[in-house]
Amino acid sequence: MARRVEASPSLLLFSLLLLLLAGETVQLVQGQKTWCVAKPSSDDATLLANINYACSQVDCSIIQRGCPCFFPDNLISHASIAMNLYYQCRGRNNWNCHFKNSGLVTTTDPSFGSCTYA
Repeated sequence: MARRVEASPSLLLFSLLLLLLAGETVQLVQGQKTWCVAKPSSDDATLLANINYACSQVDCSIIQRGCPCFFPDNLISHASIAMNLYYQCRGRNNWNCHFKNSGLVTTTDPSFGSCTYA
């Protein structure tokens, strides 16, 4: 014969408190500065599409020749910068770095030399 188990009100309250505290912890982590970069496994066509899309939405002039983020002059670097500009302008939501699963949110600042990621 199966026995019915009921949760006590104090157990429910404790569980709710844990959920709220867990949400608070997540909120603190989400409050950290984050950046969006291209996944190293992304193919060239995807990177180019990401540059074209992001730069149609935000100002990507920093990846133009003679600007601070032109070098290294390669698709993954330019895509990462363009994707991050888009991600930052759109509110740093995870979905703003998805780019058809070719974006990666990081807590490590990808800035280098005179190229400062926003």
